[in-house]
Amino acid sequence: MTIKGYEILAQSLKRQGVDTMFFLMGGPMQSSEDACAQAGIRAIDVRHEQAAAMMAHGYARVRNFPGFCMAASGPGTLNLGTGLGNALVDCTPVVAMGGSCSSQEIGNGTFQEFDQVAAMRPLTKWAERINETRRIPELVNKAFQTASSGKPGPVYLDIPGDVVHGEIDESTVAWPDYDRDRQQARAGADPVMVDRAIAMLAAAKKPILVWGSGAAIWSGASSALKAFVDQTGIPFYATPQGRGAVAEDHEYCYLTARNVAFKEADLVMIVGTRVNYVLWHMRSPRFNANAKIIRIDIDPAEIATTPRLDIGLVGDARRVVEQFNEANNHRIRPEMFDAWRRYLSEAHQQRSQAQVVKLANDQIPIHPLRLCKEIRDFMDRDAIMVVDGREILEYGRVSIPTFLPGHRLNSGTFGTMGVGLPYALGAKAASPNSQVICLHGDGSFGINGMELDTAARHGLPVITIISLNGGWTADGQRKRTGSHLGYTRYEKMAEVFGCHGEYVDKPQDIRPALERASAATKKGVPAVINVRTDENARANAGRFSRYMT
Repeated sequence: MTIKGYEILAQSLKRQGVDTMFFLMGGPMQSSEDACAQAGIRAIDVRHEQAAAMMAHGYARVRNFPGFCMAASGPGTLNLGTGLGNALVDCTPVVAMGGSCSSQEIGNGTFQEFDQVAAMRPLTKWAERINETRRIPELVNKAFQTASSGKPGPVYLDIPGDVVHGEIDESTVAWPDYDRDRQQARAGADPVMVDRAIAMLAAAKKPILVWGSGAAIWSGASSALKAFVDQTGIPFYATPQGRGAVAEDHEYCYLTARNVAFKEADLVMIVGTRVNYVLWHMRSPRFNANAKIIRIDIDPAEIATTPRLDIGLVGDARRVVEQFNEANNHRIRPEMFDAWRRYLSEAHQQRSQAQVVKLANDQIPIHPLRLCKEIRDFMDRDAIMVVDGREILEYGRVSIPTFLPGHRLNSGTFGTMGVGLPYALGAKAASPNSQVICLHGDGSFGINGMELDTAARHGLPVITIISLNGGWTADGQRKRTGSHLGYTRYEKMAEVFGCHGEYVDKPQDIRPALERASAATKKGVPAVINVRTDENARANAGRFSRYMT
């Protein structure tokens, strides 16, 4: 019995556990797309390939499983690049596939020919071309394993037209051992170093924990982290992508005292996140120059290149934190840090009280913090929140909490604008029963705003809220070249696509609009609320790059 390459590809993806693909149709992949749909894989076609890669990214973060995207040859594949580059910097597992010209035509200048593998190598963990039809399952399996293993990231597979349409004897196909339930071994740290780290924590007076998505999402360390926090009483903070690993209304969480904690802590234990500009490379004055540094990371290179380090533990975040829990034996106890927590609690309360006044602002045009307050008070506790923009990103960061891991997404360390709506649609595909809210700046919304059409066609009912301040930056005078966008009625654009749309310019009207949008999404209709906000409201933050994640 013979089998076609595209049939092998569909079966390979199905066996890997793929249930959703994000793609834009075109040759030579059309037969593959048809075969995938026939195999029961949900096919969500987009309006731009960039958005397909970003939707796969959002899907991966919510599902903790590689997102999958596909594109046609040439410019179609190249358009995946921004999304894949973003996933690489954000350490998110995405498997991308692109069709290419027939193997026999390489070098002849055929239609849409260029070296797609070479183009993708700087944007991925691994990029390869499938040169034989019989090897499709082998390389698909390698792609998914590579994307998920170690420090996760995107991979790319190039599939020439003659390979995907090739017909071979099915008995010659080598199907790998597909066991999706197989548990990968989790590497633990050296027990001696764990013991030393516990002793160092026990000797500290003002310790804090800082973790990122490596712990919160990819390692699945949420339960272990909560157990460690509960038994030690050490205050904790997270990068925005790592938020929710422990609910942010936990008694040892002092969100608004973050700067105080960083500056005064005498020990910082960093779990599953990079020491980059987000943490100011642990430099003073952001951090205490004399603070001890303990670091846990799965990547030895991360540990080796840490600018400041007292103890480095290489291993899986969940397993290493479990080792800490097992070895602690009451050496670190909550009462040891009562004074430190009281100090942070007082700082947190003072700042929270000041923030309450700002959040209740009744001014017109609406202050972005008032918009964030209304969203915060409206959203479900387990809602997935996506934030994309400049000013609104910072305002959302400081005012809207997160309670579950993988339920907070933003543009990450690459600072990629336009990810909001695609992330939200990918998240909704991954978790259809969750409330998904996308809080967008008007500039960032415009980049992939056509994906509202994708949302409507495929029944992905997310709530998109646009902070309409009329430009790329908070600058009422629009003195910056290219910053002016005008106050576009995006809700009317949404209505054209069949979405629910509303325009809001008074603070008291935000909550009723949110209620109506929620009612629409419960009927399967995506919703857009276009909120006119203060063009002069500038978030009180450092350089833009420092608060992206």
